[in-house]
Amino acid sequence: MLSFAEPPRSLCILRLSAIGDACHVVPIVRTLQHAWPATQLTWIIGKTEARLMSLIEGVEFITVDKGASLAGLRALRTQLRGRRFEVLLHMQLALRASLAAYCVPAAVKVGFDRARARELQWLFTNARIAPRAREHVLDGFFGFPAALGVKERLLRWDLPLPAAARACAERLIPDARPTLVISACSTHALRNWRPERYAAVAEHAASRHGMRVILAGGPGELERRTADAIEHACRTPLINQVGQDTLPELLALLARARVLVTPDSGPAHMATMVGTPVVGLYAATNPARSGPYLSGRWCVDAYAEAARTFRGCEPAELPWNHKIEEPGVMDLIRVDQVTAKIDELLGSRS
Repeated sequence: MLSFAEPPRSLCILRLSAIGDACHVVPIVRTLQHAWPATQLTWIIGKTEARLMSLIEGVEFITVDKGASLAGLRALRTQLRGRRFEVLLHMQLALRASLAAYCVPAAVKVGFDRARARELQWLFTNARIAPRAREHVLDGFFGFPAALGVKERLLRWDLPLPAAARACAERLIPDARPTLVISACSTHALRNWRPERYAAVAEHAASRHGMRVILAGGPGELERRTADAIEHACRTPLINQVGQDTLPELLALLARARVLVTPDSGPAHMATMVGTPVVGLYAATNPARSGPYLSGRWCVDAYAEAARTFRGCEPAELPWNHKIEEPGVMDLIRVDQVTAKIDELLGSRS
C-alpha cells in the first residue's frame, strides 16, 4: 500500500470505456472526493462515455477519440503538455489504454496486480493494487483507492441530471403506472436474446401487471432492427424509443422506470446508478463478475449451464473473465424464468 504524508494535490483516473465500466468508476470518484476533498481529480475518458460522466461535478474530463488511434494519442499528449499529476490510476486492461497511460506524466502510476495486468499493463505502471481473485469488476476497482490508503467504500452513483433530460423522461413516464424498460441489445451480438422472447416478456408485463413497456437503446442498426422485430412479434402496444435518447435522457428514463430487462450491457449499470432493479439476462457472461451490482437477486443466471453445455466443465474451472459467446448460448434463458423474476420483483417490498 502506498502512503502519503498528505493527500495528493492532483490525481488522474484513466478509464476510456465502456459505458458499463465507466459506471463502475463513479463510486471510486465519489469515494476519493469524500476522502480527499482538496485533491483535483482528472478523468481521461472516451468521447461517448464523457457524454454521461461529464455530469459529475468537481472533476476535470479529458476526452480521447478512441477511433483516432495514434492521432488520438498525439492529441492527448498535446493536451497534457506542461501538466504533471502526483498519481495516475490506470484502471483499464487494454494496450490502447496503456499507450494513453504512457502519455500521462505522473510520479506514481497504479495498475492492477501482476496476475490481472493483462495486455502488458504491468509494463506501464510502477505500483500495483493488492492481488484479489474472482471478484466483481466494481470490487476490483475499489482496490485502487485502497492501494492509496483510502479504505472506505462509498456506493454513490449520483449524477445531477439536466432538467431537459428529466423532462424528456417525464413525457414518456408521466404517472405512477409501473413501467418496464427493455434495452434488448449488447454491443456483443452473441450476448443478445431473441426478439420474440422479449415480446413475450412485454406481453406478460402488460397483461399480468398492467405495465407500460418502453424499448430503449442506441442508434445502431442492430438496435433498431431488434426493436422493430420485438414490435412486430408483440401483441401489446409498445413505446419504441430506440435511437431517440441521449445518454442523460436514457439515465433519466431508467430513473423513472420500475424495472429494466437487458442482457450484459451498459444500461444494466446505468440503471444501477439510479436505483432501478435490473432483470439481467446472463449466459454468455458471468453475472458474479460483471452483473448489475445491486441486482444479483433479480438476474437470470444461466452461466453455469452454459459452461457445462458449451465448455464441458463447471464455471469454477474457467478463468474468471471467461466469456461463453457462442451461437445459441442465450437460448438457455427461458421466457418463464424472466417473467418469474418480474413477478417476484413487483411483489417484493425491497
